[in-house]
Amino acid sequence: MNAYDEYMKGIVKPMREELASNGFTELTTVEDVEGTMAALEGTALVVINSVCGCAAGLARPAVREAIVEAEHKPDHLLTVFAGQDKEATERMRAYFPEVPPSSPSIALWKDGALAYFIPREQIENFEMEQIKDHLSEVLEQVCQ
Repeated sequence: MNAYDEYMKGIVKPMREELASNGFTELTTVEDVEGTMAALEGTALVVINSVCGCAAGLARPAVREAIVEAEHKPDHLLTVFAGQDKEATERMRAYFPEVPPSSPSIALWKDGALAYFIPREQIENFEMEQIKDHLSEVLEQVCQ
């Protein structure tokens, strides 16, 4: 591993752990994504994580709080890390080709199809509470 990759690995470690320690399964390889998605049943919340400030201060906290508060929770919590696990992220994005790449972003998957997508444009420049409330409403609709 070159010095840059080693440095970035250390920088993003807490950003990864923020979701992983809250029940999210990290998908870091194409094989992880394909195997998980092939076996997926029910609903899944997929977070496309990122190093940017709107992921750190908005998306991840909003997702964590929405999951805690949700009456109807997704069956699976998944995450890929854009810019870090590039091939895994590209493969995950291929499951919803109608949506332009966006990170951070949040996808709701139900019964083998994309049910809802929250792109960066609906995260950046919003308050964390607004994002949490938006996601909470979507979880109640999709995960019933």
